Order: sequence, then C-alpha cells, then structure tokens
Amino acid sequence: MTRPLLPPVRFLRLLAGALVLALCLASGARAQLTIEIIGGGGTTIPIGIVPFAGEGNYPYPLTEIVAADLGRSGLFKLIDSGWVNPRPARAEDVRFGDWTSRGADAVAVGSITPRSDGKVEIRFFLVDVVKPAQLVGVSYVVTPAQFRATAHQIADVIYEKLTGDVGVFSTRIAYITKQGPRFELLVADADGYNPQTVVASNEPLLSPQWAPDGTRIAYVSLENKKPVIYVQSLTTGRRQVLANFRGSNSAPSWAPDGSRLAVTLSREGGSQLFLINADGTGAQRLMSSPGIDTEANFSPDGKSILFTSDRGGTPQIYRLTLASGAVERMTFEGSYNVSPRHLPDGRGFVFVRRDGGRFNVAIEDFATRQVQVLTQGTLDESPSVAPNGKLVLYASESGGRGILAAISSDGRVKQRLTASASDVREPAWGPLLK
Repeated sequence: MTRPLLPPVRFLRLLAGALVLALCLASGARAQLTIEIIGGGGTTIPIGIVPFAGEGNYPYPLTEIVAADLGRSGLFKLIDSGWVNPRPARAEDVRFGDWTSRGADAVAVGSITPRSDGKVEIRFFLVDVVKPAQLVGVSYVVTPAQFRATAHQIADVIYEKLTGDVGVFSTRIAYITKQGPRFELLVADADGYNPQTVVASNEPLLSPQWAPDGTRIAYVSLENKKPVIYVQSLTTGRRQVLANFRGSNSAPSWAPDGSRLAVTLSREGGSQLFLINADGTGAQRLMSSPGIDTEANFSPDGKSILFTSDRGGTPQIYRLTLASGAVERMTFEGSYNVSPRHLPDGRGFVFVRRDGGRFNVAIEDFATRQVQVLTQGTLDESPSVAPNGKLVLYASESGGRGILAAISSDGRVKQRLTASASDVREPAWGPLLK
C-alpha cells in the first residue's frame, strides 16, 4: 500500500463542498476581479497617453484602458497629458520638446472616426520623443463594442515596442470562485473585466487548464461525487467527459499541440500519470511508480513533463523525458515542493514550496538549479505563468478568504486581485491570441 502524497491545501479545502450540480451560462459580473498594485518595479518607462481625438463621442474610455493596462504592469510611469492643447492626433502633431521637458520618453496619440457602416476607424501612433521618431502607426476598423479589446491590443503594441517583450493584455484568465455552497469556473479578460461563467456547481470544481488554442478548458468536477475530468468549449458551450475511469481522475495538463493531455488516474491503483487523447480515447500509462505521481506539466517543446511525486519519501518535483522514459529529480531543498509550471521560454519553472508552515511560490532555473522564492504569504499556491513569462498568477489568502495575486518573475511587481463577496482560487492564465 502506497503512502498518501501530501495533497495541495486547495484540494483539502475544496473537498468541504456541497450538494447538487447546477450548470449555468449566466453572467458572472458579481465575480469581476479588481486589480490593485501593491508593489512596483524598478526602472519604469515614462509615457504619455493622450486621449484620442473623437473619443469623447463614445461611452468607452479607450485610452483610459490603455493607460490602466500599462500602469498595472509596473513597468511604465504615466505622464499627465491634461496640459496638452490642442491634443495631437497624429505623430507629426506631437511637440517633442514639450514632452521631454516633462520627463516623457514616449507618447501615444490617435483618433476615432465613425464610418458609414456603423463601425469606427481607430488610428494610433506611438512616438519616441527623445530621438525623436515615430515607432508605430496602426489602424483598426472595429465596432464600438470592440473598444475594450482594441484598447488591450494597443497596450500590447506599446508594451512590446518599448520593452521588447510580448504584451499579454489581450489574453484571458480562468479561475474558480466559491460563494456559499456554489462553485463557479469563470473566464475573464486579463484585467478582470468581462467575467463569464463557464460552469457552476454545488460540488467542487478544480484545476482549470487552457487548451493551447484558447478555445477549450479542461477542468475537474466532483458533481458525480468523485473527480471527473471534463473538456468544455468556450465557443459552443459543449462539454465532454475526458476521463471518468474507476477511482480518481484529476490534474489535466495539455500538450503544446493540443492533441492530448497528461492526467492523473487511480484506475490501476495509486495515483499515476497517463497520456490521453483530447477526445478521451487512448489512455496510456506513462510510468510505474511505488509512490503517487501527479500535477503533470508539459514543457513548451512537448518533449518532457514536470510532475510532483512522493516516490522519494516526500513530495518533490521530477522531470520525465518522454522519448526515453528517463526520470530526473528537480528539487532538493526542503521536504515539500509541488505544483510545477514551466516558464514559456523553457529555461525554468515555478512551483510551490513549503518552508516551515508557509507555502510560497518559487522559481528554479534549469541550468543553474538556483531557486528564488517569489512570494511571502502564508498560503500561496496554484501558480500559473503568463504566456510572456513575465508574471506569475497564483492563489493566496487575505482577510480570511481566497484571493488571486500576481508577481513578476523577478519578484518586483506585485498585484492583488479580489472579487467582492467571493473566495477566488485556482487561476489559469490563457494563451496568447493567434
């Protein structure tokens, strides 16, 4: 008989759940996340965001959304533009000296022009006022209802042009909320807006994981009084059972090509890792282990899997090379290291470690094996890495209830994400939009 793996604390909490399944496609507006910056970065880029010409004719504060995105990143310092008169709408209208005298390095300007078909043309320019030079000139033709999405795209363009890294403001996040006996799996924009309920239940929901194409989510539901893995389409709402074998079915993780998943099944005794096709067929056991193997996570190239196992006596993180079947232990410091998640560039991974009675998110570099503890809470868990690798979203606690938090991979930028009247947990950051 194998000894039990110390389960993640979130699993123990969620097993206190309730009574009846209730699927729901209603709005999850009451679980909208509010993001608060609680720690800034080091060097910031000073930038001015001038309200676009014609923006006042629409009830959508496009440039306010752009500015909010950049401000939350912790990498930008917003320079007030209230003094500008007249407001520039094109790159050639920008008076460079006026902006450099106020400490700006760059300025974003633009215009919103209605079209006869009911759509609008949004023109946007990013200007380096130090060189000086135009860095970007882009035009979007959208409906007014697409203003928020377009604002995120503009923020992504600015972020990438000025930092050299891909922006993630246009991505989405998934998370679980619990209010009373009700659990909901929600999907929202990366800034917490536009939350939509994917599924709701009076039994626990666990482990949401995005498919690489961003159109499906795998998750675990206990609505049948046991853990069952489902895959749900976000475009059609259709869901299918991925794994409902004898015993427990848990911890889904998508392969980078979306064709299959790694899952934890106990159908053959103990909890072991299996590969399974995305349609639920072809379950194949990966290893035979005397311990419990769980929490698989594919490498970005799909050639290996990180996972948690107690095969060595305590929960530690291991790496399985799929081609050879070779297994290598990755963590050695401390007696409890779980929940590995690869960085998108493949150079390392984040995980949860226990130090004394505290659970914190840490990061390890593959090449040097150096470990840096990123968070300082008492119960930080369920890390999920942004697709550009610059932020880690995780679950924590504040005031006796679950919240989400984010921290940059260098530990400098810190955010707190809360939803009124709900415990929030189990975050999953979605992929970049294609």
